[in-house]
Amino acid sequence: QVQLVESGGGLVQAGGSLRLSCAASGRTFSRYTVGWFRQAPGKEREFVAQINWSGGSTSYADSVKGRFTIISDYAKNTVSLQMDSLKPEDSAVYYCAATYYQSLRIGVHSWGQGTQVTVSS
Repeated sequence: QVQLVESGGGLVQAGGSLRLSCAASGRTFSRYTVGWFRQAPGKEREFVAQINWSGGSTSYADSVKGRFTIISDYAKNTVSLQMDSLKPEDSAVYYCAATYYQSLRIGVHSWGQGTQVTVSS
């Protein structure tokens, strides 16, 4: 199983930007679909975005379309989530995820440790 190491969380004002990174440890992302979920206190975990490593196809939750961009960095073997125009409702713990399936919605095989994103009003 690929091990996922996340970084880039922090505190930002509304309207600001953050970039999260997810790096593969022990294995590459080859043949994986990689993306992000998030979970706020008292709420269920929700899908955010994903990308197919080989094909580059992407998918986003409606709540983040036009504001978030998921990017594959082949040289560093990492996947990044560029978050722009952040809102307080984006505050959550963000988890990187990887799967052998075509979609994270089918199932997740590896999870990152999570990184906190806090957006102040």
